[in-house]
Amino acid sequence: MLSLIIGLTIGLVLGLTGAGGSVFAVPLLLLFAGLPMGDASGIALGAVAASAFYGSINNIRGKQVLWLPALLLGAGGVLSAPLGQYLTTVIPELWLLVGFNLLALTIALRMYLQAQRSPQQAAIVRANPQPDAETSQALCRLSPSGRLQLRLPCIISLGVSGLAVGVLSGLFGVGGGFLIVPLLLGLSQLKMGQAVATSLVIIAAISSAGFVGYWHRSVTLDWALLGLIAAGGILGMILGQYISRKIDNALAQKIFAVALIGVSLASLL
Repeated sequence: MLSLIIGLTIGLVLGLTGAGGSVFAVPLLLLFAGLPMGDASGIALGAVAASAFYGSINNIRGKQVLWLPALLLGAGGVLSAPLGQYLTTVIPELWLLVGFNLLALTIALRMYLQAQRSPQQAAIVRANPQPDAETSQALCRLSPSGRLQLRLPCIISLGVSGLAVGVLSGLFGVGGGFLIVPLLLGLSQLKMGQAVATSLVIIAAISSAGFVGYWHRSVTLDWALLGLIAAGGILGMILGQYISRKIDNALAQKIFAVALIGVSLASLL
């Protein structure tokens, strides 16, 4: 039952915010499942991959996903996620735990401040007019037809960003959505709905690569635990996507941030 609840939390957060499911799951697995940091991050990646794959299906049908940035960012992340997972075997457990919690607290603070200062940016789907092509500083620009203009600065920025996200994903068991959505918005002219939809595809790919790296090195992977958490994650994704259309997303983001701070601090005790 506890495993289902942890999975439900992963999917619920992904469905509500488009990010943050695994960064919440890892401390829960540390606290309540008694797993070491390496196993907690690996199982979290597997569960997040399942939830993100499911969540991507509707977005693909709705044609919200932009495949070029998804491919470029995702490819970089897939290549580097196994490196992050390998690093978990050579970095001391205490350092991993401290590093993860510093990352989690940074994410929580950033999300809370964003919801406080710019509540309109916390909405999962919002109208975000295209910036003027002549004044926009985005490295990745869209053509008038909405297609990504594949230029060298855009390719390099997306690829390098993907490599960085992949290492963090494999190292700490995070899907990377908390980085991917701001990166897509900062590097390109995507609307928020497109950025979130595209990020789920990237999260699914990067999380899968990180999980495969963990699976390859794991001696005793608990498939029953992973299956229960993944099932809960899919249920949570369904619920989160439904709730996101009914509530104030800025409030949901604040609640998530405060809860993340609480479980992160608890996992350090």
